Amino acid sequence: MLQRIDETAALLLVTGSALALAAAWYFQLVVGLAPCPLCLDQRLPYYAAIPLGLLAFAAARSGRTTLARVLLGVIGLAMVGNMGLAIFHAGVEWKFWTGPTACTGAPVMTGNVLSALKGARVPRCDEAAWRLFGVSMAGWNALIAAGLAVVAFGGATTRRKA
Repeated sequence: MLQRIDETAALLLVTGSALALAAAWYFQLVVGLAPCPLCLDQRLPYYAAIPLGLLAFAAARSGRTTLARVLLGVIGLAMVGNMGLAIFHAGVEWKFWTGPTACTGAPVMTGNVLSALKGARVPRCDEAAWRLFGVSMAGWNALIAAGLAVVAFGGATTRRKA
C-alpha cells in the first residue's frame, strides 16, 4: 500500500527540518561557529515545522486531509519566508546590501562568563563564517528552505494516492 502524498510530505518536512537544525547545532556546538542573529532567525521556521509537520501527519493519517493540507500550506509559507530571509542574509554576506545595524551575535557561553566575553569572537551578519563550493550557510539554507517549500506545497496540493 502506498503512503498518501500528504503523509509522506509531512514526514519529509519533519525529517528535513530536524536535519537542518541538527546541522546548525553541529556547526555551533562542535565546529564552534557561533550564529549571528539572522542565522538564529532562520532556525525558527524549522522549529515550527517539526510540530506542525507531526500534526499534519497525524491529521492525514486520521483522514482529516483538509487540516493536513492547511498545515502543510502553513509550513510551505514559513519555508518561503525562511528562504527570503536566507537570501537576504546571503546578500548581506556578499555585500549586495546592508544588513541590520545591530547585527552581532551573542558569544557562546562557557563556565566563566567574563572570560567568555573577553575571548569571544562575535560574528557579524555580513561575514560568512563558512562556505562550501562558494555558498555560505545562509545560501545553503535558502536552497534547503526552497526544497522544503516545494515538498510542503506539493503535499498540500497533490491528490492522494490510494
